[in-house]
Amino acid sequence: MAITVLLHINNEDPVLTEIEALPSPADVTIICKNPRRRDGKDLLYLLANVTTVIWPMSRMNFIEVMPAEDEEKVITHVRE
Repeated sequence: MAITVLLHINNEDPVLTEIEALPSPADVTIICKNPRRRDGKDLLYLLANVTTVIWPMSRMNFIEVMPAEDEEKVITHVRE
């Protein structure tokens, strides 16, 4: 199952992408599938038909893990 993440890369706009597993502290690269801008548009510095990109972890500021679709539908009860 793919995990949707938002990569914050040094001196670049954030990239929304899918990864197979969260990187471990020992990883030196991150393999991303279907990279795109936050609004869903193509990245200008990649060719149009690119579907997988490998970035070095040294270029990452931080990684945001986006909630899965089933996590967004959780209903909570609030007492007033």
